[in-house]
Amino acid sequence: MSQRDYYEVLGLEKNCTPDDVRKSYRKRAMKFHPDRNPDDPGAEDKFKEATEAYEVLKDDQKRQAYDQFGHAGVSDQGGFGGNPFGGGGGIDMEDALRSFMRDFGFDSFFGGGGGRGRQQNGPAPGRDLRVKLKLTLEEVYDGTTKQIKIQKKVACSNCGGSGRRPGSEVSRCATCGGSGEVRRVQRSILGQFVNVSPCHACNGEGVIVKDPCTNCRGEGRANDHETLNVNVPAGVSTGDYIPLRGQGEAGVRGAQAGDVMVILEVVEHDLFERMRQDLIIDMPVAFSVLALGGKVEVPTLDGAAKLKVPAGTQSHQLFRLRGKGLPHLNAHRRGDLLVRLVAWSPGRTSKEEAKLLERLLELEESKVPGPRRRS
Repeated sequence: MSQRDYYEVLGLEKNCTPDDVRKSYRKRAMKFHPDRNPDDPGAEDKFKEATEAYEVLKDDQKRQAYDQFGHAGVSDQGGFGGNPFGGGGGIDMEDALRSFMRDFGFDSFFGGGGGRGRQQNGPAPGRDLRVKLKLTLEEVYDGTTKQIKIQKKVACSNCGGSGRRPGSEVSRCATCGGSGEVRRVQRSILGQFVNVSPCHACNGEGVIVKDPCTNCRGEGRANDHETLNVNVPAGVSTGDYIPLRGQGEAGVRGAQAGDVMVILEVVEHDLFERMRQDLIIDMPVAFSVLALGGKVEVPTLDGAAKLKVPAGTQSHQLFRLRGKGLPHLNAHRRGDLLVRLVAWSPGRTSKEEAKLLERLLELEESKVPGPRRRS
């Protein structure tokens, strides 16, 4: 994958709109398309780089992951985020061309390209699925493995996903000769275009099933459910996602299966407020501890911790417990726990307590400062 900033690649600011992303990518893709630059070997790399940036920034989830974690958020390393093209070592040119043509409707440029960017033939691939997964803060702290149960189309058990009755054969489509596509050459002021479209007789598959499976009616798949394991790394946040490649719906008659995108949602905790990888907790403390100093036992996500309170501490003062927050995603470090000490006052007092408080009030009245000046 490119290590250049994706916004820089497309000449955009971080607050750009989806329409800005689309327009900028189209302009660069047209400029660096290999069919327009047959004698410039560097054009292909620039075309692939622009396509890679576009695939990330056009998708809200991928863009959010990239804005938060940079290239690590959209890398396949660690199974998190996901390379937009599903690989770990750069973009394949066929994928880049297919992405451009899918979104902008071009099949080939100016009569060149030797068939590059040709539409995929064969049965339709499986549909991608999106699933929400709720996590507790404790699960975010340690990382976890969760199970999700999803309803989806799976390969037909009767025909093995082929769509035809066991023992029967398929015949090659006579209209397209088995290629799955028909071509038409058109001319325009920009040059010659080759319009490639799926064959209407076989729906782009190149073959015709004459004796379909009775169980799936020739589709090669049926409705079912499946339980999947999701490995959640420590330190994730709401809106992060984990791709399960090839775990989506089965494709028609053995075509490629879709993916499952697991969208994470971290539920609010009863004690802790989250601020990125830091946690905040409000800790009620007796006034005498604030005034005289002492030690307070503070709950954390990893057991209790001792906090030393200096004498003369004011209510709502913050103290930091280093390394007691949440782990950073894919990093060997943790955030902190911020402890906000809040003066505790009893709702009702005994006679003995009331006498002591009255005596304390007499001693304090002359020491209490007036209103603070605004700086």
